[in-house]
Amino acid sequence: MKNALCRLLCVGGGLFLCTMSVSAHHVLAAKFNPARSITLTGSISKIDWLNPHVHLLIEVQGAATVTNWAVELESTVDLRRNGWTPDTVKIGDSITVTGFVARNGTKQVSGNTVVVAGTGRKIFTVTPAQPPKNPPGPVPRWPDGQPRLGSAPGQIGGYWDFPSQTTLVEQGVNVDADENGLLRNIADAGKVAPFQPWARDLYVYRQRNFLKDDPMFIQCKPQAGPRIFQARYGVVLLEERPFNRVRVLMGGGNQNWSLIYLDGRTQDHGTPEEADNPLYWGRARGKWEGDTLVVDTRGFNDAFWFSNGGLPHTQELHLIERFTRTDANTLRYEVTIDDPGAYTRTWTSSWNLTRVPNADLPVYYCQDNRP
Repeated sequence: MKNALCRLLCVGGGLFLCTMSVSAHHVLAAKFNPARSITLTGSISKIDWLNPHVHLLIEVQGAATVTNWAVELESTVDLRRNGWTPDTVKIGDSITVTGFVARNGTKQVSGNTVVVAGTGRKIFTVTPAQPPKNPPGPVPRWPDGQPRLGSAPGQIGGYWDFPSQTTLVEQGVNVDADENGLLRNIADAGKVAPFQPWARDLYVYRQRNFLKDDPMFIQCKPQAGPRIFQARYGVVLLEERPFNRVRVLMGGGNQNWSLIYLDGRTQDHGTPEEADNPLYWGRARGKWEGDTLVVDTRGFNDAFWFSNGGLPHTQELHLIERFTRTDANTLRYEVTIDDPGAYTRTWTSSWNLTRVPNADLPVYYCQDNRP
């Protein structure tokens, strides 16, 4: 697959971009160096309109030779939401790009600004998505009175998005971080959670490296735990009542899904393929307590990051999650983390998600068939 991608990127204008690293949606500073900005003008030789990031491949004419560069833009989801399409530019168009150079020294640049040469038109700009302004309403319920976690009667589709908090930190802790969980001040690291010393040190290491080792970024590993309720592109809680379970569908990553069983099975009772192996999703068992769905999950492996920002966990991770729909447009999510291998005590965090009605999850894949 990797060789096939290299062949793809090497066509069109004789581009030699086989060393271009293509990873899932990453922190900008993980791949590019904000201290080294560059401005390039070149003609487009290829439009690579795929997730996790769109790329424009350009030929830059030097004094004696032509140099091939890859310009990295946002995802197809974010670009289309802002009105941009593959037809915004065409092969042969001349553009001027200003952005940061790749840390690994390859001919890649972040497309912080892209301007059409000759016209001065700025293109591929992206503004953050905003929560919808839904009319207020009561909690929709099933005929038996249980709150619906999904669409209200008469609605088609819909999902939960726009978390009020995008960094997993202990309740009551105030730290400044970006949407990826990257701290503005690394000195705040010790405040985030009651770390074991080794876990704090690993967390600081991941932060100092701009989260570049995130298995989701570099290997498309599944996301699980609190992370999926803070990730881009939302989540669906699909109630499969005839099967007494809830299917959790994620908009980010690889459109992954997991199951919460409500049939009373024990934690050591899984499907044959689960056996006694630790899983990315763990073994989730739920029950309703009044209007709150309480989910108890154990049996995680430690091959993924369970939160934005790179908080460590071990196979001792045990989560208690509470889902409460407080009105038609709001889902309250609360999680208690119990992992004596990584933390000195249990701790809790919570935030709200907003309903996006009558819409499907955005179509986003972390690699779009890339290696």
